[in-house]
Amino acid sequence: MRLLPTHEKHPNVIVGNETADDAGVYQLSEELALVQTADYFTPIVDDPYMFGQIAAANALSDVYAMGGKPITALNIVGFPIENLGHVVLAEILKGANDKILEAGAVTIGGHSIHDNEPKFGLSVTGTVHPDKVWKNVGAQVGNVLVLTKPIGMGIVTTAIKRNLVTPELEQLAEQTMATLNKEAAEAAADLHPTAVTDITGFGLLGHAYEMAAASKVSLEISFSQVPLLPETISLAKLGAIPGGSKANFAWLEEHINFATQIDELGKFILSDAITSGGLLLALPEQEVNTYCERYPDAVVIGKVVPQREHAIYVI
Repeated sequence: MRLLPTHEKHPNVIVGNETADDAGVYQLSEELALVQTADYFTPIVDDPYMFGQIAAANALSDVYAMGGKPITALNIVGFPIENLGHVVLAEILKGANDKILEAGAVTIGGHSIHDNEPKFGLSVTGTVHPDKVWKNVGAQVGNVLVLTKPIGMGIVTTAIKRNLVTPELEQLAEQTMATLNKEAAEAAADLHPTAVTDITGFGLLGHAYEMAAASKVSLEISFSQVPLLPETISLAKLGAIPGGSKANFAWLEEHINFATQIDELGKFILSDAITSGGLLLALPEQEVNTYCERYPDAVVIGKVVPQREHAIYVI
């Protein structure tokens, strides 16, 4: 049963909701299109300034994943002002604004409501040339899969809430989430990625599955090559696996073929629901070295293969 109405595709809509892409793209002229997205969530760290930075980096990432340049942002706020006070909210907004300025964009307003649980995020608008839009569909057989940030943020942030991590790991996780995907995107600006997405709530496998399914190919991912935050495996063994990661795996299980050596913890790690992850790019093989030289944090994790029974094969 279809619950949402269907509409005839508008001629100016380059990217809508057909392929579960990271943002919408609307063409204004032959040389200009708007990239539009919105994202918000509850706090995942205690420090309000850092929460604002992470929330902003997470929302801005959708524009970078489309090949766009962020230009404006609107704050989206749900907040119990009488319980947490104006100072906490001001720090969240300051953290977000500093990250928006780092992206070269500006905050032009927003909207707030009273909410018993704090929530914060952004609506972001960017620009892109209509002929240079990146999508999560179009990966070609023979392409190489490149990931620009480690995964494991969901597990580590869950462990932080349970006081299981060192201050050093907590700081590393926060800085990783607060890092913009700006440089990672710019490093591919003159290259030819055939499909791009950013890794967030559906985890590495979830977003990779969307890419594979939309592109009508299969992906082969090497678990040993996937970069992880330090202690991700040991913290997973202690049970610090968020419910969202387990839900992701339950959704994906029938679409993934795992090598026999990948245990349950490995499957949960690859399905980990994370915040403000890196970009996953499908690049022509001849461009991979150039990209990795420009962006040294990038790691080759697999390749695109002809469509088979499963969307993803983890080896």
